Amino acid sequence: RHCTDIICCVIFIVVILGYIALGVVAWVHGDPRKVVYPTDSYGQFCGQKHTLNENKTILFYFNILKCASPMVLINLQCPTTQLCISKCPDRFATYIDVQASYRYRPDQWNYFKQFCKPGFNNPRKSVAQVLRDEDCPSMIIPSRPFLKRCFPDFSTKNGVLTVANQTTFKDGRGKTRNVTDLREAANGINNVLDARSIGMKIFEDYAISWYWILIALFIAMMLSLLFLVLLRFTAGVLFWIFIFGVIGIIGYGIWHCYWEYDHLKGIPGSDLTVYDIGFQTDFNVYLQLRQTWLAFMIILCGVEIIIILMLIFLRNRIRIAIALLKEGSRAIGYIMSTLFYPIVTFLLIAICISYWAVTAVFLATSGEPVYKVMANQTLCKYANLTCDPETFNTTNVTKLCPGAQCAFAFYGGESLYHKYIFIFQLANAFVFLWLVNFAIALGQCTLAGAFASYYWAYRKPADIPLWPLFSSFGRAIRYHTGSLAFGALILAIVQLIRVILEYLDHKLKGTQNSFTRFLLCCLKCCFWCLEKFLKFINRNAYIMIAIYGKNFCTSAKEAFFLLMRNVVRVAVLDKVTDFLLFLGKILVAGGVGVLAFFFFTQRIPVFAQEVPILNYYWVPLLTVIIGSYLVAHGFFSVYAMCVDTLFLCFCEDLERNDGSTAKPYFMSASLHRILGKKKLSPKKA
Repeated sequence: RHCTDIICCVIFIVVILGYIALGVVAWVHGDPRKVVYPTDSYGQFCGQKHTLNENKTILFYFNILKCASPMVLINLQCPTTQLCISKCPDRFATYIDVQASYRYRPDQWNYFKQFCKPGFNNPRKSVAQVLRDEDCPSMIIPSRPFLKRCFPDFSTKNGVLTVANQTTFKDGRGKTRNVTDLREAANGINNVLDARSIGMKIFEDYAISWYWILIALFIAMMLSLLFLVLLRFTAGVLFWIFIFGVIGIIGYGIWHCYWEYDHLKGIPGSDLTVYDIGFQTDFNVYLQLRQTWLAFMIILCGVEIIIILMLIFLRNRIRIAIALLKEGSRAIGYIMSTLFYPIVTFLLIAICISYWAVTAVFLATSGEPVYKVMANQTLCKYANLTCDPETFNTTNVTKLCPGAQCAFAFYGGESLYHKYIFIFQLANAFVFLWLVNFAIALGQCTLAGAFASYYWAYRKPADIPLWPLFSSFGRAIRYHTGSLAFGALILAIVQLIRVILEYLDHKLKGTQNSFTRFLLCCLKCCFWCLEKFLKFINRNAYIMIAIYGKNFCTSAKEAFFLLMRNVVRVAVLDKVTDFLLFLGKILVAGGVGVLAFFFFTQRIPVFAQEVPILNYYWVPLLTVIIGSYLVAHGFFSVYAMCVDTLFLCFCEDLERNDGSTAKPYFMSASLHRILGKKKLSPKKA
């Protein structure tokens, strides 16, 4: 053994160190609180602990009517003062009315001033000056919190939109407005917050259901291990039960079609043809025709005959696949630690996902508060320019653009770091894909080395080395990190291109350019095929690396030509093996998914009180189903890797050896008999 693909190994290590540095820089500049908490006009978080706004968790808009302005969609910010408050207003009131009655109704002023700027307590100040300086809102309306923001408390009475049973209200500027104006303003904000609201709800669902999601994934892990143990003893039985089950179901379908065909005999109109009745939107119309059931019966008969013929002509190939599964079971029986190696791969991938997600969040929340001039007048030349809230009132902007204000817009900056955040996000995604593919490659090479040590043991199990899994893992890390990183790099590049194509397709979905859509569709299809091909080549290249210790390119070439020389066996063996393991994945994911569905929809009385209250129950449900499938995939990949490794070893065994005393076969006697080769030479003691 010697180190392979050293240059790629060095580059890989340098990239990992750079990735760590990127995470540290993002952690220094980022602040996830910017995603969780709403931000007022001063750039302060609402509800943040150990601050003046600790008990003020809700954002209040001074003049929500301004939120109907087009500036909301342009600047992603409502052009009105926004404050953090503890409770939304529960009544109609205007500043003019409150100021006029504060002498004999001080309770109204005390209630109204909590929606004014902090520290303002001067009801004697003229109304014009208060509204100009936006010390207080011109009005308050009954509201309720939604997404930690105060929105009008709409209701419908006799088909009429109302707020607190009123259809009109005073805007505090001498006008009487209709509540439909509030609806337009609320919709203006909702257009900005729509995507953010869905994300927040999903985040909240994960925050209160993560414990149950982990329990479901643990159950999936136990079911996967149980299925692997059972597959060791029942691989052939499961396959033939399924095959004969499919034949039986199709046979029943043929009988049912014939019964329906015979039952419709003599019924008026049943002898019409599909051509006679033409196209009908109601499919039940076709089911009243004898011709329909005759067509179904002919199709099912054709499928039944094809399946039976395939079983007859491919019976030896199927026996080989089942034999290799059983041989893999024996190998796993001697190397039981391989069953638990997917946990290592799962932990490595979980670390990669966690690091990527945290880094992405910190990158997205990097930067200092940026303030911009918010003016409701489209002719204001200062609109959307950056400003300083501390000196804004001393400038001429408020005179030239009445009503303009310096409000918080977003988090960003003008430094080199902030200018290239998008590039850093792309780099974060690319290195994440590279590391995930490397973790998978490391697992495949480690398992292949362990199972290859079983196959090439002359006397099984006496010649199997001690701790074969750990020895294989050490060899892969010590000698072949560069080769594994090389294969993972190629795959990561293709996957990143696919991600970019999907992003472009999503952005251009509304365009009417047919050529662009056609070109994108072709590119997506080509790169999908390329990714599948590379995964197949990489997998077998890692097996050859584990066996012979050569570099990635040489191993990939030798594996490819070896498989091409046995292409028929490869096709049948892979499909039969993948089919059996796919059934196991569906069984595990489906079983856990059904259990999760009954749990999260409160249909299990025993756990009804334990079910968390969710915005979308499908969020944890889909997570559980996808996670269970991935967990099952991780465990069943042990069997798949075992069978693929034994098959390549077997092909090499046949090409290098002839069964003579000088060149004896290394395959087991049972596999040798099924493959119909020459009698094994006696093995020396």
